[in-house]
Amino acid sequence: MNNILSKCQRLLFIPILVGLLGTVSCKEQSDNMLSVSVNKPVMRDFEAIRESGVLRMITHYSSNTYFLQQGIEWGFEYELVKEFAEEHGLSLEVIIIGEDNPYNLLNSGQGDLIAANYAATPERRQVVDFTVPYNLVNQIVVYSDDIKDPPQTIEALAQSDYSVTVRKNSSYYQRIVDFSSKDSALTVNLVPNLKDTEALLFDVSRDEYPATIADENMYRAATKYIDGLRRGPTISRNDSIAWAVRSNAPELKKELNKYLKKHFKVSEEQKPPERSLFLEILRKRYFKGGRRLAGYYDPDESLENDTHLSPYDKLIQEVADSIGFDWLMITSIIAQETKFNPVAKSWTGALGLMQILPQYTSVADSMLYDERINLQVGTHIIQRHLDHYAYMDSSSQWSFALAAYNVGEGHLADARRLAMDQNKDPNSWEAVADALIKLMEPRYYREARHGFCRGIETVRYVREIKSRYEVYQSIIAMRGQGSDTASSILGFFN
Repeated sequence: MNNILSKCQRLLFIPILVGLLGTVSCKEQSDNMLSVSVNKPVMRDFEAIRESGVLRMITHYSSNTYFLQQGIEWGFEYELVKEFAEEHGLSLEVIIIGEDNPYNLLNSGQGDLIAANYAATPERRQVVDFTVPYNLVNQIVVYSDDIKDPPQTIEALAQSDYSVTVRKNSSYYQRIVDFSSKDSALTVNLVPNLKDTEALLFDVSRDEYPATIADENMYRAATKYIDGLRRGPTISRNDSIAWAVRSNAPELKKELNKYLKKHFKVSEEQKPPERSLFLEILRKRYFKGGRRLAGYYDPDESLENDTHLSPYDKLIQEVADSIGFDWLMITSIIAQETKFNPVAKSWTGALGLMQILPQYTSVADSMLYDERINLQVGTHIIQRHLDHYAYMDSSSQWSFALAAYNVGEGHLADARRLAMDQNKDPNSWEAVADALIKLMEPRYYREARHGFCRGIETVRYVREIKSRYEVYQSIIAMRGQGSDTASSILGFFN
């Protein structure tokens, strides 16, 4: 215990939010470094995930993990996990880390893996397991550019008046504790876990804090769109970046390892790691791009609102308000249907933003390419579906309405009849979703009035729209709380 005290005695802890983070004793730092309250993980391994059809990814909202660009989901971690999910025929849901502890989210079963650029540290391995690495990074100190002649060694920084700002459950904090000794210790400001590394880099660039710590690749990417940062000394080299999984999910870990080993190989001869073409493309896209990530996101220069979700926020809000809809749900539907392409035309002849089939409206085909008219027609069709299921609770009502919008009322009626034939509740979305999938099998669709139905697509359609809607709600809430990360990302990449 004396050794622990000698490491901690000179650390200065400054609570940032009353009630959220207070002074932390050295014993608390040692015994519960990650503030984990859920220590016994739920049982949900890869077989259960495959049966559910959903893989749930826990991550931060940041420009290298997961973010929205004109309503569409992007991010290094998101694309890397999504590729794995698609290889296994799984839908991918995103759980945004807010004030929640990510390890509690994982072990409680709210998510299946943490994909957030996490170093696989011994402290974290006490509460979760890790896959093989998919990157090796150095941790560096990052200064505000306003500091003249900043310390160029960790020892010099420890003897200076500058504090280093980090999150308590970050690997950076543990590195600082490991470095500290009886004769030399860094002064530390601890901030809530809501502040991710990118948010802290923004704060440092504005001189709100003198210094923080970041992975070198994140720092290099950030300097492409954040001014006012200066590189400091290296505090750790070649940390393994990996995905965290529950300790009782060996099959999931096995499948993830198999996937990651195809894309990242570490040589025993200490040569540079080998990366697949796919992984190299992602690295260049998110860590080596320019201010607008090499123009990959095709930003619309005419947009004046730099905090929008999509190019049509204002119009969607107007149309949604006129019919009493939540505009975020309509935005999620459009993202699913056309990724906000107003001139989209499907192979079935569906037109415009919301993919309206001309035979279901009296509006001329050419008029359906008008964004406002398309939105008005689309929302009224959805309203009819919602009215049809008005006797259900709100969540079920929307699930059935979205399914009808996607596959048509005929196929949905077939699925409900099949559910009843199997002694299941035709008003239960879970039961009807199962029936929709069965309608892909000859023994079931041969007896259906409307025949074969690609039910898996409809089930995913409903799931992904509702999942994206929840993400949109989280982003809007982050904006409302003044989140620098949310507003800055939306601003810099739009």
